[in-house]
Amino acid sequence: MPRIARITLDNTCYHIITRGNQKQPVFLETKDFRRFIFLLNRCKRRFKFKLYSFCLMPNHVHLMLEVEKSATLQRIMRSLNLSYTLYFNFKYNKVGHLWQDRYKSRIIEKDKYFFKCIEYIESNPQRACLAKDITAYPWNSYVFRTNQSAILDDLSCV
Repeated sequence: MPRIARITLDNTCYHIITRGNQKQPVFLETKDFRRFIFLLNRCKRRFKFKLYSFCLMPNHVHLMLEVEKSATLQRIMRSLNLSYTLYFNFKYNKVGHLWQDRYKSRIIEKDKYFFKCIEYIESNPQRACLAKDITAYPWNSYVFRTNQSAILDDLSCV
């Protein structure tokens, strides 16, 4: 059965979720999180999109971004997921798929759900009991926006 076509629009904000295959972890150590953020930053420079929020959970990733041209979204996610998969598979001597299915994308209406989506994404670790609050989890955009993490000071993603 063919896939349903993804709806993409120019000048639109999206909430993206990409999950590890079979919900397995895709970040096994600190260097893996840092590598993904490096790749995200590289994609941001290359494709020139706006990154409003992100959260790297052990087995999935949330991004909230805006693209000028709808075709850019696919190129961003292909580049990001492929680059990280190559890194992960080489580092851990694995082969095959790292990500489950294709990424999910939801259109975000800026005036209705924009700030709620940012809050939802950044509070993921708290809901999953990985941190007492969003300030205690280093792998989300909150620490970048508030400049609270010395470990990540050299990475300008948001």
